[in-house]
Amino acid sequence: MTSEQNNSSSQHSVGNEDQGNGRLPEANVSKARFSIIWLIPIISVLIAGFLLWRSLYNRGPEILITFDTADGLISGQTQVKNKAVTLGTVSSITLSRDMHHVDVRVQMNASAAGLLTDKSRFWVVRPRINGASVTGLETLMSGAYIAFDPGASGGQRATDFTGLESPPGIQSDQPGRTYTLVAPAIGSIGPGASVFFRDVDVGEVLGYTLPPGGVGPVMIQFFVKEPYDHYLHTNTRFWNVSGVKVGFGAGGLKVQMQSIQALFSGGVAFSLNRNSMEDEATEAPANTIFQLYDDQESADNAGYHERVPVATYLSSSVAGLAVGSSVSMFGIQVGSVTDIKLQIDQATGHARVRVGMDIQPERILSEDQIHSETIVSTLRALVANGMRASAASVSMLTGEANISLDFVKAGGDAKTYMEGNTLVLPSQAGGFSGIMQSMSTVADKLAAMPLDKIGDNANNLLAHADQRINSPEVRQALVSLRDSLKSLHELSDNANKGLQPLMKRLPEMSDQLDRTLKNANKLLGSYGGDTDFHRSLQAMVVQLGETARSLRFMTSFLTNHPSSIVTGR
Repeated sequence: MTSEQNNSSSQHSVGNEDQGNGRLPEANVSKARFSIIWLIPIISVLIAGFLLWRSLYNRGPEILITFDTADGLISGQTQVKNKAVTLGTVSSITLSRDMHHVDVRVQMNASAAGLLTDKSRFWVVRPRINGASVTGLETLMSGAYIAFDPGASGGQRATDFTGLESPPGIQSDQPGRTYTLVAPAIGSIGPGASVFFRDVDVGEVLGYTLPPGGVGPVMIQFFVKEPYDHYLHTNTRFWNVSGVKVGFGAGGLKVQMQSIQALFSGGVAFSLNRNSMEDEATEAPANTIFQLYDDQESADNAGYHERVPVATYLSSSVAGLAVGSSVSMFGIQVGSVTDIKLQIDQATGHARVRVGMDIQPERILSEDQIHSETIVSTLRALVANGMRASAASVSMLTGEANISLDFVKAGGDAKTYMEGNTLVLPSQAGGFSGIMQSMSTVADKLAAMPLDKIGDNANNLLAHADQRINSPEVRQALVSLRDSLKSLHELSDNANKGLQPLMKRLPEMSDQLDRTLKNANKLLGSYGGDTDFHRSLQAMVVQLGETARSLRFMTSFLTNHPSSIVTGR
């Protein structure tokens, strides 16, 4: 028997024994085997766990950004980017409780968690037209997104932010410096306006701040990129280059425009001064305050620091003259007008205009010659030499006027005097007023002439002249004069007729005299030696030669002018 049969028989016998004993037989249980189908749920659980871990690992903080409008923003799609790198996604957009703005919740990435500080800035990038620049055109196809600037380092962690409605002028990673301009008004200058240096765009206007209560200058903040910020010094001057400047000068109509961008969005410009590069210690630090001038000419005039106050009193029209007008001598600017004021003496009823001026000696003198006492003495010497101040027209088209220091021949005894520390110069009427005053003087002299008496005397003279001309004496004198002229004409004719035989013989006489001279020369040659006869004969020959020449000249002259015998040469 086999072993299996023995086992079965033994089990059967045992089973019978158990049944006989009243117990059930034990079941034979085999071990369970591992199935490959269990790998699928295990792998699914592992993948889900990895994705959950990865989501939690990359999940950053949720922030709240407040905007005035949600235009272009879509929940679950709009992204937050910095330099085209996605740092988060908008999770929800809701209207605030006061309904004045929208609350945008953004789920940021873990990589951006360390960048979220109270100095961070957010703004929506949309297509914008700002002056002459167009930005955000890429969002026409991809849609709007929220731009993120982490700001300067050192800020505190924050999760609530107020979004900007327009892009900032500069970002935190752009090198350069921020400065401030002071101006009475901003004019055409606004955020985004360019800063020019030698026509190169080197910066941008960031914004402006109005003074408290609206009283005082406007503060304009601007940014200059590196390395151009090192060109700024404490004495650098800025001027407005917005729009188009049209004027009439010596060359005719002049139109000046900085650029198309400055025409639409405005702009400011600056240049290097004479001593800017010589002193490196004068480099302007960040947040330095500069003054903004209206134009380049005003900025250049501000570079002359030495000023001598003078004044003059005008009794003629000052139309076209304004504060800032030039003071010129021989057409060269030597100063500018600082004050114009009408003064009326109530006691005498006399009115005149006081014009205050600043003479800038740096325009005409060297630094070693500039002294206040020297300038005053020079001005007094010029006045003694005939210098006078007058209001002169600069442009016939615009009506602009200035103060001209001219020299007059009949200067009179005008002198200078001091009003405090101001030297007062004598004046005279100039321009059209001077012309009208001269014409008025001439008219007064003409009016003072006794024209009626002169007319009466002229009429009397003409009447007596007619009587004299028509008198018998004058008639007889005219007849006698006519007879005398007729007799003189007859005498001339007779002289011409009488001289004709002589004129005919003159050539023959000249030829005979020539032959005589030749014979005399032969005779003189035959008598040589240094004898008295030889010298006398030689002198006679010379005299005969002169006589022959005189005779030829007289013949030629009488031939051309026969009447000269009567009338003289």
